[in-house]
Formats: sequence, structure tokens, C-alpha cells
Amino acid sequence: MDTDSQSDSRRPYYIRKLHEMVIIGEPFLNINCRHIQSFDSVLYRQLVSYPQEVIPTFDMAVNEVFTELYPEGIAEMDRICVRPYNVIKTSTLRDLNPEDINQLITISGMVTRCSNIIAEMCVAYFECTVCNFGLTVEVDRGSIAEPHVCRQCNTNFSFRLVHNRSQFTDKQQIKLQESPDDMPAGQTPYTVLLYACSDLVDRVQPGERVTVTGIYRATPIRVHPNKRNVKSVYRTHVDVVHYRKVEIKRLHDDGYQLKLSKERIDQLIALSNKSDIYERLAIALAPSIYEHLDIKKGILLALFGGTRKEYNQSDNNPTGKLRSFRSELNILLCGDPGTSKSQLLQYVYNLVPRGQYTSGKGSSAVGLTAYVTKDPDTKQMVLQTGALVLSDGGICCIDEFDKMSDSTRSVLHEVMEQQTLSIAKAGIVCQLNARTSILAAANPVESQWNKNKTITENIELPPTLMSRFDLIFLILDPQEEEYDRRLAKHLVSLYHRSRDDEREEFLDLSVLKDYIGYARLNFHPVLSEEASQALKHAYVEMRKVGSGKGQISAYPRQLESLIRLSEAHAKMKFKNVVDVEDVEEARRLHREAIKQSATDPLSGKIDISILTTGMSASSRKKRSELSQGLKQLLQSMGTEKGSQTESQQQFSYQTVFNEFKSSTTLMVSRDMFDDSLKALQDEGFLTLIGTKFIRINT
Repeated sequence: MDTDSQSDSRRPYYIRKLHEMVIIGEPFLNINCRHIQSFDSVLYRQLVSYPQEVIPTFDMAVNEVFTELYPEGIAEMDRICVRPYNVIKTSTLRDLNPEDINQLITISGMVTRCSNIIAEMCVAYFECTVCNFGLTVEVDRGSIAEPHVCRQCNTNFSFRLVHNRSQFTDKQQIKLQESPDDMPAGQTPYTVLLYACSDLVDRVQPGERVTVTGIYRATPIRVHPNKRNVKSVYRTHVDVVHYRKVEIKRLHDDGYQLKLSKERIDQLIALSNKSDIYERLAIALAPSIYEHLDIKKGILLALFGGTRKEYNQSDNNPTGKLRSFRSELNILLCGDPGTSKSQLLQYVYNLVPRGQYTSGKGSSAVGLTAYVTKDPDTKQMVLQTGALVLSDGGICCIDEFDKMSDSTRSVLHEVMEQQTLSIAKAGIVCQLNARTSILAAANPVESQWNKNKTITENIELPPTLMSRFDLIFLILDPQEEEYDRRLAKHLVSLYHRSRDDEREEFLDLSVLKDYIGYARLNFHPVLSEEASQALKHAYVEMRKVGSGKGQISAYPRQLESLIRLSEAHAKMKFKNVVDVEDVEEARRLHREAIKQSATDPLSGKIDISILTTGMSASSRKKRSELSQGLKQLLQSMGTEKGSQTESQQQFSYQTVFNEFKSSTTLMVSRDMFDDSLKALQDEGFLTLIGTKFIRINT
């Protein structure tokens, strides 16, 4: 075996690639253009300048070599196609110009739309209507050279096209948008149209970042379909030759097989066995941001994600559709301005492969979901996907979450719980996958956090949306001298590192990317019996906290959040089974987040109803007491008036408000007074006449 491997390593690189092709059974040979340039610069220049002529010549040469090496394999395999990639003159979409037409180019960007599969004719079959003589014509550059004279009967213009004897191939239109990394600040992104044929169809999906090698084409536009006149402006597109979905700066996608060396895998496994790996990974996440370790741990677990579970509903549902449980974690960061919330979002966006970054004020409902537009080429109504669908399988970072309009925010309800997106527009009715984690940041209404108000009063988000977040963290400015001193030292160290700072060991970013990518691909932890019992016990204990006080301190959503956090923690430790240790860490992190976000400022106790209903139990009790006090005041005022024979009694709004403020020791605002009036009106005790008078119903 050793001698075989040594002799195999001595063979030329592309001969080994041909051998791999026989094993895999795919008749495609990918050739790196840098290898061609180092071998023969003239040949490389000819390939880039005349790809239409040179690539078929490459195909012939490769097929000849393959026939000599594997004469028995040529019958089993189709004609081998050469696919060059990595052209050295790599262009961005902005750099494309008329000089590149009919040349081989390499461009990179993000796929925003893929059309349906189109049948394109590759070999046309013509038949003479006089003598039935048949003739085949190959399609060249999108046009068919129709024969004019029959070679058998010499009749002019007697040929007709026979569709069912012609040959067709699959074709697809793909829209490629300029990558945000290549886009200058303040500019709108450029787009280019790609055409993919045969097996390159459906190789890429919307939201993926790809590097495309292809031939830049220009096609004329007719002034009128029935006339031969063409416009002076040509439409351009790229005929795809090769796709490459290699993410250098970002985490590896779940669908992309990691190509890690055995040494790197051994290094990752050794890291996972360290006792402090959890803290190491959290510190490596956004190391420029000071402290906030629990918040970084929550975001880290969101990057790992839980385990996707699917079960068949055939027992209850005759359709037998698969139902899946949500495995993605949703996190909300809120607090004072200037506390690095946007920095955390930007860091995560630049790390994940299918990440999208949007701002609440600059996003509309259709921009987040999808919108219907007319395709200029096919003239059909097509669906353009938005940020949530493009980030399927990744993380959607939404900044200024509180600045969104209500119509835009309502879209997120289905996405954050069911992980799907239902569309019914312009005759297109469908349900799209949006299996994405939401990482959102929100600022308080008063620009500074008011500790005397609840989180819903500070942020003004609907409780139905707040309860869908697994973790809600507060990032506040403590305004302490010692904290300010440590923060200043950390910020200065980013610009000037002293000898003490250089001794600190940080985990390399490439190691972090490989670690998370390897864990997501290879580990899918399930609950052990002990972990299941611990989760049940944790949920019952959470419910017990408020049961004696008439409060609801936990909902089933909190239990599901604990399960997802436990699975993510086990995946982070490279385990396939969730144990009690993972559940304990999930409980601790969840408790810390609840302690920050669901603390009642009036009583100082944790009340989960703040997130689910928008009002704490103490506020509800206070409102009830105010309503009863107002009711007693109005009854006493009616008695003093002495008009008990009348069926109805009427008072001035301002008089009642002044009397109520003077009769109670509590601080009563006009809003609180209006709420009490509305509650009594709902009871049927009184009736409001406009905004100035109150009438008691007897």
C-alpha cells in the first residue's frame, strides 16, 4: 500500500485527477488557469482571449489522453469536458467593459435569483417538405443556421424544423449581485446575468457567495421582433464555465464539505477536550469588544445551533408531510447607545457564510421577505427573494430593530417560530424556507435606558415578538470609574500593545471558523435520559416560582429554548449526546438573560409575563387598585351630589382627575388615569362623553 501511494504521488497532478474522475464517474476536469500560465504563458493568453476555440481543443486533447490511459472506461463515461477556473485577471462586476467581450473572465458575487429550468435547443433537426430529406444543424452561439437549399431535390426554402427530433439541453438564468465587500461606500450594487447549462443547472442557490468563471457575451437587441434591425446598445451576460463556492473569510456552510487536513482535525479535537474551551471560544469571538462574556457565549451557541429534528405526521396527517422543530436560536441585544451592539452584529455577519445585514429603518416588508417582479427576458412574473430567505441556513443580523414599521415587524412572527415564509402575491402562492437565526439590536426610546421602566416600555416592541427570542441581553453603561478605567485601557491596547498585552493568548480566527464548521457538520447531539429529566425538573422549578403568587413564570417556549441551548453547548464540546452539564450551562445562561430582561422595576423580582404580555404582575395589580379607587371616588362624589333620584350623574373630566390625584398617595399620571377610566368603562360603570365629561351609569 505504501509503494502504491508513493507511486501515485509521483504521477502528474492532472493524471491523478483523471484517475479520480474514473472513480467518481463525473466527466468533468477542472483546470487551474494559474497552472496553465506557469506551464505556457502563450497558451494561457490564447485561452483567455479565444475561449470559444481553445476550450474545445482542450476537450479533444483530454479525451485522447483519457482513451490511452483508460480504454475500457471511455465506454462507461460521456465525453469529458474541461472547465478552466481561477483566471488571473479576476474582475469585479464594476470592472467589466467592452474589452472583455468574448473573453474568459472570473467574477465573484452573491446569487440573488435563479430562474426555472429552460429547455434550450443544442442540435436542430430540419426536414425537407418535398422529399423528406433530414439534416441536423448544431446551434452556434445561440443562433441556428437554417439550410436554404435541399441537397437531394435542390428545392429552395423547403426545410421545416422538427422539434421532437431535435436535441435539447437544460439552461438556467442566474442573477449575480456585487458582493458587499467589493462595493464602494454609498454605491448601489451592480448585477450581471449568468447562463448555466447542462449539469451546472441548480448548482447554486440564492444567498450563496460564489466565484464564477465564464465567457463574457454581448447579444444584440432587436428594435421590433418582426424586423431585422437591431439597436446599437447590446445586452451582456456571462456563459458559465465553472462555479466555485469556497468561502475564504467566512465559516463553512452546512452543505459544503470541509476539506480539512488530518493535522487540523486532530488540533480541533484536542481543543475540544480542553476544560476551558467554552471560555476560549467566547473570548475569540469579537476580541476587540471588552467584557460581555455571557453575551458572547449566547452568540457563540447561536453560531453552533441546535439539532434539527423532523418527524413524520402520517399518523395524524394523511399527507405525511415532515414537520421539523426549530433548531436556530434568536437573540436580542438592547441597551444604551455606544455599547458595541452594532459591532457584534457586524462581526457575526462577516463570519457566517449565508449572513445578511440589514437596518430596521432601511428595511421594508418585501425587502425582508420577497417581492414579485416581471422578468425582462422571459416576461413572466418571478419572485425576488429578500434578506430572510437569502440567509436560510445562516444568521440574519437586523440593526435598529425598534425602528421598524409595524407591517415590516409583523413578517418576523412566522419566520422566528415556524422557520417558513408564506407568500401570496400576483398569483404566486408558495411557502419558502427561512431557517435562519435572528440576531437583532435595539435602542431605548429615550436614547438612554430608564431603569424605572420595563424592557417593553423601554424598547416598545410588541410582546408577541419579544417572547420569540430565546435570549434577550441588556448591554448597559454602568458609569463606574473602575469600569471606565478598565475599558479605556482595553481600547488603548487595540492601538498600542504593551509587553503585558502581547503575552495574552488569543485563539486564531481561522481556527474558530474551522472549529464551528467542523462541529456543525459532524455532530448532531440528542438528549440523554439524565438530560431529559434535568430539563423537566428545570421547567417545573421555573413554573413553581410564580405559582404561589398567581404569576406565570415560564412558558413552553422557555423549555424549548433550554433544549436548543443544551444541544448547542454539547455540539460545541464535540459530543453527540447532551448530558446534565450542558443543561446546567443552558439554565445558567438563560437565567442570566431573564434576570436582565424580565426584572420588574417595581418589585425587583423576575416576572416572565413582562415579555409575554408586556406588563408585569405588580403593574397589573397596581392598575386594578387604581381602578377600584377611582370607582369608590366616583361613587362618593355621586352620593355627595345628592341627586340619587336621577338615573345618570355627570362630572367634569378635569374635576375628577384633580380629586383623584389629591385623594391618593400614589403618583398618578394622566395616562394611568385614562387607563383606569377605560377599565371602568369596559365594566359598564361609566360612560365617557367626548374628552371633557364623565357620566356614571346606575
